Amino acid sequence: MRLARPSLALAAALAAVVLSANPAAAAGPIPNSMASMGDSITRGFNACGWYVDCTARSFSTGSYASVNSHYRRVLAKNAAINGRNYNDAKSGAKAADMPGQANTVAGRNVDYVTMLIGANDACTGSESSMTSVAAFRASIDTALSTIKTRLPTARVAVISIPDVKRLWEVGKGSSSARNTWSLFGICQSLLANPTSTAQADVDRRDRVRQRVVDFNAQLAQACAAYGANCDFDDNAVFNYPFALSQVSTWDYFHPNTAGQTVLAQISYAAGHNW
Repeated sequence: MRLARPSLALAAALAAVVLSANPAAAAGPIPNSMASMGDSITRGFNACGWYVDCTARSFSTGSYASVNSHYRRVLAKNAAINGRNYNDAKSGAKAADMPGQANTVAGRNVDYVTMLIGANDACTGSESSMTSVAAFRASIDTALSTIKTRLPTARVAVISIPDVKRLWEVGKGSSSARNTWSLFGICQSLLANPTSTAQADVDRRDRVRQRVVDFNAQLAQACAAYGANCDFDDNAVFNYPFALSQVSTWDYFHPNTAGQTVLAQISYAAGHNW
């Protein structure tokens, strides 16, 4: 006996039940491997010691329990990723280094890639030495093109650059922060003369911040052009009002363990979020 076809309404209802029971489907399969691209933030620089990379505390691929990185969050859902977390970021890297990092990542044949880059393109020795917006975009396009071509099914999370002017806002009242910025020449494009209220310094800080805003706009556009496998965090990291207590006291610039923890939480939730 042939059964009657279900009504369209019933079929739609059944489909809705199936989809609601598997909300992670929209994010694609849970990855079996991952790699990170970026700079010292992704390397966990100064998160555990004096001027050293602390990759275990990286928000992206780190294994440190309290940070609860992207890697650990995926591991909790898929044991197959265990030990397949590669940190290919380099301290001091700029956007121009992303094509090379992309080649390294592509050679690992991973399922998931994070990229956080741009702080060093704005935080330079002087305002005039900041990376141009056009050069920044060209490097990002080249890197993403490599990943898309060589890892066509991989998911990519492009993370916005933190608001570097926020660092000045929370640190300018600390003599320790000011002395450290000056002694080590940290981000002088923005952090030079930190207590000055002169219009020239006010305008300079605003221009550096605007460069970060412009970089983030390019990251968003490049990710959108990549297609459905790329997710930009919609400026979630840029918009987060981090506190001085989340910044390393070694340099008053990089995230400490608490900073890496909140970076992991925000960027993961705003990304594919398996």
